[in-house]
Amino acid sequence: MDSSRVQSGPAGSMSLVEPAGPFCDHGIRHPARLAAETVLVTVGVFLAARLVCMGPVAKLQWLMIPAILVAAALLPTWTARRHFPRIGLDRNHVQQTLWTVVTVSVCVLPVTLAGIWIAARLRIPIPLRPAIDGQNGWLAWLLHQLLYVAVAEELFFRGYLQANVMRLLAARPWRSRTVPQSIAIVASAGCFALAHLFVQGRAVALVTFLPGLLFAWLFVRTRSLLGPILFHGLANISYGIMALMLA
Repeated sequence: MDSSRVQSGPAGSMSLVEPAGPFCDHGIRHPARLAAETVLVTVGVFLAARLVCMGPVAKLQWLMIPAILVAAALLPTWTARRHFPRIGLDRNHVQQTLWTVVTVSVCVLPVTLAGIWIAARLRIPIPLRPAIDGQNGWLAWLLHQLLYVAVAEELFFRGYLQANVMRLLAARPWRSRTVPQSIAIVASAGCFALAHLFVQGRAVALVTFLPGLLFAWLFVRTRSLLGPILFHGLANISYGIMALMLA
């Protein structure tokens, strides 16, 4: 996609949306149709994931739920011929994204470790503690977190849901890019947390709202899916290892 074309706002500043940029198209012809599609697809994903967990194929949820997320992200976008946000694998972008992810990790992961350590010392149950069967289960769990969970969830919640919210917000003028970006970040993180609550059926799953904010912010910051995918996988793996070691 040609990322050289930039839509300027009233003051000559770069607008929230670039016509062929990494996020989405400029000028939505049918915003009501896009909003309805996004709501229906999101609700459909929630219901389908819940049914998978409750049905006879629950043992295959590790594969089926990521497949549902990827299909829900890509099929409606391709059908409507909308631009899908780029992954961001070009050399210069990878270097910049890695630096951003490393910086965020250095700031966030030690705080997470301290929180888990304090919870363990106070004998407070650690939320969302992973279950790993034996030593052979470690490799499968690591690959699942990085290749399935991180990729599939970011493709849907950031690449589809957040990008669509940004498209809808771009349909009206804003004095500052910060406001629509913040709305899109909160909406994406909120749906991310609600999905975990709906699928897992435990109120503690709502804590995923906090990492969801970081994933959504990285999507805006790096202007691609690579940043949130990398940090999502790294955060899940780090949290799981720390929770198992300190619990």
